[in-house]
Amino acid sequence: MSSSSSSRIKPPALRLGDTVGIVAPASNIKRADLEAGCEGLRRAGYRPIYSESIFDHDLFFAGSVERRARELEEMFVRDDVQAIICARGGYGANYLLEALDWERIKAHPKIFVGYSDVTSLLTHFADAVGLVSFHGPMVAKDWLHEDGVDLGSWHAALAETKAWEPELGTGSGVSGLVDGAAEGILYGGCLSILVASIGTPYEIKTADTILFLEDLAAKPFQIDRMLMQLKLGGKLDEVRGIVFGQMRECMQTANQSYTLEEVVLRVVGELGVPVAYGVPSGHVMARNITLPIGVRAGLTVSGGRVSLKILEAAVTAAGKS
Repeated sequence: MSSSSSSRIKPPALRLGDTVGIVAPASNIKRADLEAGCEGLRRAGYRPIYSESIFDHDLFFAGSVERRARELEEMFVRDDVQAIICARGGYGANYLLEALDWERIKAHPKIFVGYSDVTSLLTHFADAVGLVSFHGPMVAKDWLHEDGVDLGSWHAALAETKAWEPELGTGSGVSGLVDGAAEGILYGGCLSILVASIGTPYEIKTADTILFLEDLAAKPFQIDRMLMQLKLGGKLDEVRGIVFGQMRECMQTANQSYTLEEVVLRVVGELGVPVAYGVPSGHVMARNITLPIGVRAGLTVSGGRVSLKILEAAVTAAGKS
């Protein structure tokens, strides 16, 4: 990925009162969770809509590949939908990589938000479509909880047309592991999904990036193995910096004799790039931060303190793209 974002397609900004389309590109969902999440969106000032077919089941998927691909494409082309938010992740978004009409999507740029298994779509939007997308809260996972969404970063990322910086100060749980300063394109998502792309036509492109990595309930040796796969595959050779998420429930046992920070430092500590840990985006306990994928960012780590600055707007003024 080039360090320049001048060729990126930025979607129109989201405004209060806008209609947001809900999609389920991966695992099936519970109606009660989706409706609770939609109520959270309404309280925040938006008009959520979805197709009744979103509740379809096909094994563990939210319906067939064809249903899920059609749902996503239709939300992109509909004139009455201003943004698209995933209901949940789970597993199955990778099936859509071959099924979607990417040129049709590119012709109708819109805000697209998700995380976890949706990482495969976020990175392909960045690598092949050139569309800025958003690693952020999902409807049936975060919006259904009163404190599930960090509204400050949500508005800064999706509604503001200026540079901004998420609050990562005292009390955020964010810490610095390796000091340094760097700029690059913010990129990444769920570690296991990123690693699964290697050797496929949809392999991640990490050069010149501030690489964001997070996961859920992976054991420390599994995290080590995935990081080593990235390293041995050359995917860490040209990164500018690394930012880990909260890595929720990523432990062997409650009384293990080492920390996950020690584990990741064994792999990435000597890369010569700044490394931060604990940024709450994706699988988090609460207040999920929205991060734009595909825009310039600056990472500074000094004495345990971390600053992650989004150096450009991720959206255009509503009505422009």
